[in-house]
Amino acid sequence: MNDNHSSSAWSTYSRTVFIAFALIALGLIAYEHRVHVLGILPWLLILACPLMHLFMHHGHGGHSGHDHASHWAGPVQPKKEADDV
Repeated sequence: MNDNHSSSAWSTYSRTVFIAFALIALGLIAYEHRVHVLGILPWLLILACPLMHLFMHHGHGGHSGHDHASHWAGPVQPKKEADDV
């Protein structure tokens, strides 16, 4: 016998039923626990500030690209041209 079904473990129908069940379950869990989530929301906002500061500075490439020698060289003296002598 030759079946035209895919040999995968999850058929399209099974996958659709599972996703529908998961969405309904997540919706019910979110509805039942909304008080807990809303209670922790201010703390998550406060925690987001240092975490954003930490991870957003990562995009600058760190401090390895800066020339630290120029910070400690003192005041910059204007260069004299050879014609001014």
